[in-house]
Amino acid sequence: MREQDSAWLAEIRRELLECLEDLAAAADLGKGRLLVVGASTSEVCGHRIGSHTSVAVGRALVETLMDFADGNGCDLAFQCCEHLNRALVVRRGVAAARGYTEVSAVPVPGAGGSVAAWAYFTWPDACLVERVEADAGVDIGDTLIGMHLRRVAVPVRGRRNRIGEAHVVMARTRPPLVGGSRAVYDPLEARRRLFDGGRMSMGEEDMG
Repeated sequence: MREQDSAWLAEIRRELLECLEDLAAAADLGKGRLLVVGASTSEVCGHRIGSHTSVAVGRALVETLMDFADGNGCDLAFQCCEHLNRALVVRRGVAAARGYTEVSAVPVPGAGGSVAAWAYFTWPDACLVERVEADAGVDIGDTLIGMHLRRVAVPVRGRRNRIGEAHVVMARTRPPLVGGSRAVYDPLEARRRLFDGGRMSMGEEDMG
């Protein structure tokens, strides 16, 4: 079986890391940020989602993601499959700090998915939460992670759109833009209008 081929698994790791590097270049994935991951190992192996789960592929994906997160300082949330209502595996400290609602289940291959299961049993303090609001996301195999992204999601186009045989979609998020035609969203432009356009400098007027 291909998923037992060490060279193929190494290629899967490389492809995922390439996607993550492109996502990191487009999104701020440093300390305090949350990356949500949805992945179908069946799709990576070239099968219909939910029909051919692979623990070996799940392990390769999770280990690559955890190494990436450790290097960037971001937190991870692994989405379970529909059988667990797309609950997510996170570290208990992340759940507590963000005020997430914990739910009771243990993901396994076939009911949660190999990726979520491997993450759950890798982290000593793993738990399942009902939902998250992530700052960015990567979806491997069209698992539908949009419900766990903050508003507003912005597509990120990387160098590749496949990992193994699975279609890959990535996104970053930004705060909603508010205001009308006069609104300014660029801090540098706002500063220019305030200080240069008004012919004043810091300290010339009480800014309170």
